[in-house]
Amino acid sequence: MRKSLTMIGNSMGIIIDKPILDLLGISRESEVEITTDGRRLIIEPAEETGATVEVRKLSKKVLKTHSKTFRKLAE
Repeated sequence: MRKSLTMIGNSMGIIIDKPILDLLGISRESEVEITTDGRRLIIEPAEETGATVEVRKLSKKVLKTHSKTFRKLAE
């Protein structure tokens, strides 16, 4: 599969087709690791540590519990 780079502001990006994202288990919210071997870009899902999973779980709980407070603070 060949792709062209797309201008995004002063940067360039590449559109990754949905079937490839699905195959890799990557969504809009996913973090990815980008590395290179000096000639190629390697893009893969970032490994989540136990701490990352725990922080995400606790963050969701706090946001759910205090959503009204956060909305008032945002005003």
